Amino acid sequence: MSVQWVALVTLLRREWGRIFRIWPQTLLPSVITTGLYMMIFGHVVGGRIGPMNGVAYGTYIIPGLLMMSVITNSFSNTVFSLFGAKFQRFIEEMLGSPMHRGVMLSGFILGGVCRGMMVGGLVWGIGWCWQPVPVAHPVLALVSVAMASLLFSTLGFINALFATTFDDINLLNTFLLTPLTYLGGVFYSVSFLPPMWQTVSYLNPIFYLVNVLRYAMLGHADIGPYGALGYLGVVTLGTLGVSWVLIRRNIGIRM
Repeated sequence: MSVQWVALVTLLRREWGRIFRIWPQTLLPSVITTGLYMMIFGHVVGGRIGPMNGVAYGTYIIPGLLMMSVITNSFSNTVFSLFGAKFQRFIEEMLGSPMHRGVMLSGFILGGVCRGMMVGGLVWGIGWCWQPVPVAHPVLALVSVAMASLLFSTLGFINALFATTFDDINLLNTFLLTPLTYLGGVFYSVSFLPPMWQTVSYLNPIFYLVNVLRYAMLGHADIGPYGALGYLGVVTLGTLGVSWVLIRRNIGIRM
C-alpha cells in the first residue's frame, strides 16, 4: 500500500470518526430542523397555499429541503474541520509529512461529501415518513446529491483557507450561502418570481441543484436536468481548480 493511500485513508478515518463522535452536532440538528420545516411549511402553510405545479406543497418542498440540508452540512463539515486543523496547529504536522497536497485536499473534501450524503439519507428518511415520495430517477438523484456535496465541500475548503478567526468561517455562510439557498427555489417555483429575480436565479448554482433533485424525485421541475448538470459540472471543476491552486501555493494553509 502506497504512502499516499495510507495518508488518504487515515485522514478519511479521522473525518468519519469526527462526524460520528459528535453526531448530536453533525447529524441530529438537520434531522430536527427538516422535520420542523416539513411540519410548518408542509402541513400548516402548505394547506393554505395548495398545490405547487400540480403537486401537493408538502411533497413539492421535500427535494429542496433535502438539498438544503446536504449543502449546509457539506460546507460546514469542511470549513470547521480544516479551520480546526489550522487553529490547533496539527496542520503543521500534515504539511511536514510526505502527504501530497492533493491527498490533503481530497481527504478534507471527501469528509464533507460523506457527511452531506449521510445527512441527505437521514432527511430523505424523515421525508418518507412524513410524506412518501417515490423517486422517479434514483441514479440522477444520487448524482445531484453527490455533486452538491462535492461543490459545497470545496467552497467550505476555500472559506477555511482564508479564515483567520472563528468569526471568519461564518462569513461565506452568512453572506453568500444563506441568500443563495433561499433564492434557490427551495420553497417555490421560479416562475412565481418577477423577471429580474428569475434572471438572478438562473445564475444561482443552488437553483440548479434543487431543480435537478426535484426532477429526479418528482419527474418534473422548472428546468431540464441535464443542461443543469453541465452547468454545475463547470462550476464544481472551477472551485476544485481554485482550491488546488491555493493549496499548492500554501495560501492560507497556516494561521
